[in-house]
Amino acid sequence: MSIKIVIADDHQLFREGLVKLLSNSSEIEVIAEAENGEDAILKAKDYQPDIMLMDIGMPILNGIEATLKIRNNYPNIKILALSMHIEKDYIKDILDACASGYLLKNCTYNQLIDAINSVYLGKKYLSEEVTEIVIQDYLAKKEEITKDENTLSNREIEILKLFAEGNSSREISEKLFISIKTVGTHKQHILKKLDLRTNADMVRYSIKEGIIKL
Repeated sequence: MSIKIVIADDHQLFREGLVKLLSNSSEIEVIAEAENGEDAILKAKDYQPDIMLMDIGMPILNGIEATLKIRNNYPNIKILALSMHIEKDYIKDILDACASGYLLKNCTYNQLIDAINSVYLGKKYLSEEVTEIVIQDYLAKKEEITKDENTLSNREIEILKLFAEGNSSREISEKLFISIKTVGTHKQHILKKLDLRTNADMVRYSIKEGIIKL
């Protein structure tokens, strides 16, 4: 019995290349393709694949939100993230959404096949590069204990600026391809570190510090 795959990616050329590549394996069958997150949810419902290869930065609904909905509604479908993004927020968000693995798009054919087989067997799979990011993030968090608690990270400054410019949490989520939950967590950290209470406070602080200009 072959492993049934659905590919979710907004780039048609990439999907076509992946279909051709996976056709070299007699143990894998690509049964459908999706071009955005909403389409991925529909394909999950209609085709019930063993595994979905999920891109993250897709239109309409990103791969993180799509993964969360698919795993909640169809828990037997496993998600293997296949993305160009190597930033820790993307990795954390999609793993928190119950993806079974994370692989970069510059991987080799053998790495992709290994990842698919591992996830199919119920194991977790992280590429070497992703594993390194996870480890470095863990070590960095330990070091942060000794740092100034009021210092904003680069990501927090980016999110502060977007809030100050009038963006909603959902808009920030879509622009940065991170979950709304992660946006909310960053916002809480920003407010706590700066001793602020509201979005209006963030606007005033951002103007005062030159983060945004009128």
